[in-house]
Amino acid sequence: MTPKCSFERRSYPPGEHGRDAQFRRGRASDYLLQLREKQKARRIYGVYERQFSRYFKRATQRVGLTGTNLLVILETRLDNVIYRLGFGDSRAQARQLVAHGHIMLNGRKTKAPSALVTPGDEISIRPQSIGLSYFKTLREDIDDRQVPRWLSLDTNSLTAKVLNLPAREDIDVTINEQLVVEYYSRR
Repeated sequence: MTPKCSFERRSYPPGEHGRDAQFRRGRASDYLLQLREKQKARRIYGVYERQFSRYFKRATQRVGLTGTNLLVILETRLDNVIYRLGFGDSRAQARQLVAHGHIMLNGRKTKAPSALVTPGDEISIRPQSIGLSYFKTLREDIDDRQVPRWLSLDTNSLTAKVLNLPAREDIDVTINEQLVVEYYSRR
């Protein structure tokens, strides 16, 4: 007779249906993997479902690979560009900087974090905002940050320029865009 132990290790979860659940824990379905990848992309870029599906529709209308086009669209959102330039420590903070009106796009105050930038666009800090303590400390710390090669940054005046659209190699997020395309092709 073996002694009973409350911490005995079993290969199945506890409970009435524990042994049955063992068989249901198999490989994740293709749909689950595709859904998870889409949700991961949405959460990384902070985009709601309706907007994300609109971006996907726009990506299918462009020439080239749909998955790469989708990532390029997400990467060229103004809030993401502000994050990539190092003006914000996170995409959420960059989004807030844009929404609070601290950012100018081509000389005009922009409050839309979802605005898409194109090659040749100039991004700067509003003159009224440049005196804030946040931007004063940012100017001191910005020299250490790396800027993607599709953007150029003038650290003295805190202005940036979009040189060209990012290529897939320039986008460092770990998303399998093919699974996102497969998810939307089911519909």
